[in-house]
Amino acid sequence: MDFTFTEEQRAAVEAAKAVFAGVAPDAVPSPALTPGAVADDFDRPLWAKLAASDLLGLVLDAEYGGAGLDPIALCLVLRESARVLARLPLLETSAVALAVQRYGRAELAREVLPAVGRGELVLTVAANGRTGHDGAELAVTARRNGDHWLLDGAQTGVPWAQTCDRVAVPAHTADGHTVLALVPRTQQGITLADQISTSGERFATLALDTVRVDAASVIDADGAWEWLRTLLTTGTCALALGLGEAVLAMTAQYTGKREQFGHPVATFQAVAVQAADRYIDLRAMEVTLWQAAWRISTGAQSALPVAGDVAVAKIWASEGVRRVVQTAQHLHGGFGADTDYALHRYHAWAKQLELSLGPAAAHEETLGDLLAAHPLNQTV
Repeated sequence: MDFTFTEEQRAAVEAAKAVFAGVAPDAVPSPALTPGAVADDFDRPLWAKLAASDLLGLVLDAEYGGAGLDPIALCLVLRESARVLARLPLLETSAVALAVQRYGRAELAREVLPAVGRGELVLTVAANGRTGHDGAELAVTARRNGDHWLLDGAQTGVPWAQTCDRVAVPAHTADGHTVLALVPRTQQGITLADQISTSGERFATLALDTVRVDAASVIDADGAWEWLRTLLTTGTCALALGLGEAVLAMTAQYTGKREQFGHPVATFQAVAVQAADRYIDLRAMEVTLWQAAWRISTGAQSALPVAGDVAVAKIWASEGVRRVVQTAQHLHGGFGADTDYALHRYHAWAKQLELSLGPAAAHEETLGDLLAAHPLNQTV
C-alpha cells in the first residue's frame, strides 16, 4: 500500500501554505475581546487570494475551471487553514459545490460551479436542524408545486448565512424523501436571526415561510444530503487536526523556552508525558481522518458503510482537539489565558469544532447503530 499523497495534492498544500502565510493568528478577532460577533463578514481579502491561487476550484472538474482533485486534497487545504485560524467559508462552499457537481443537474452545475471557482459565489449549508440534535433534513418540509418547490421550516446555527449567496437546505417530502435545495439568501420568505458561535462568528437561524425555489435548484437524487453531510463532517475533522497541530507546536515552543529550577519545563517528565499523550491523540486524529477522506474520495467498500469511518474520525477529532487545547492551557500556565497571546483564540475555535455536526457522544451512538446493523464477520 502507498500512503503518500499525490504530487497534485502536495502542490495544493504548498499553494495553501503560501496563501495562509500572511495570516497572523494573533490578529484574528478574539471572541473574548469582541462584544457580539467578531466581525460582520468573513475575510474577503483572503478569499480573493484563494480564488487567485485557484484553490476555490480545487475539487471542481476541469469543465468548470477547476483542478479536478478529490476530497483528500480539500482536507489537506482545510488543515492548513485551521493552523492559522483562517476565517473563511471554505469547507461549506467547497462541500456544497462538490455535492452539486456529483448529484445536481447539469444546468445547476453550469450556473454555480464556475462562479464558485472564481470566488464570485459563496455557498453555505444548513446542517444543524432545529436544535442541533435532530437530523437537519427533518427541520424543513418540501413539497413540489409545478416547476417549483415550496419550503417551510427553520434551521439553526447556519454559518456565514448573512454574507453568503446561497444556502444549501436539506428538507423532507411527505413520503420521507430528502431533497437538497440551493436557496438564494435574499429569496422572499427567508428570515435570518443573528446567532453567535463559540468562536465568535456570525451565524444565523434560518426561517423559511413558503419559500419558492426553482426545481432546477433542487437536488432530489438519492443520497445527496447524506453524502454532503459525511463530507462536511470529515472536513470538520481536518480543521480540528490542523488546529490541534498548531496548538501542540505552540506548546512545544513555549515549554522549550520556559525555565524552572534552571531547566526548560519541557525536560520535566510530567510535562513530557502530557505532551506525548497529545501527540498520540493527533496521530489518531490524522489516521482516522485520512481513512474517512479516502473512503469518500474512492468509494472503496468495507465491512461498514463510509458513515462508520466518518463517525470514528469525528469521535477522535472531537475528543482529541479538546484534550490538546486543555493540555496546552495547563502547560502554558497563566500565560495561556493572556488575551495578547493566540492560545485563547485556538481554544474557542477548538470548542466550536468539537461540537460542530455533533459531539463525540453523538457519533459514538451512530457508530453503535451501524455496528448493530452491519455485524462484522467473525471466525471462531
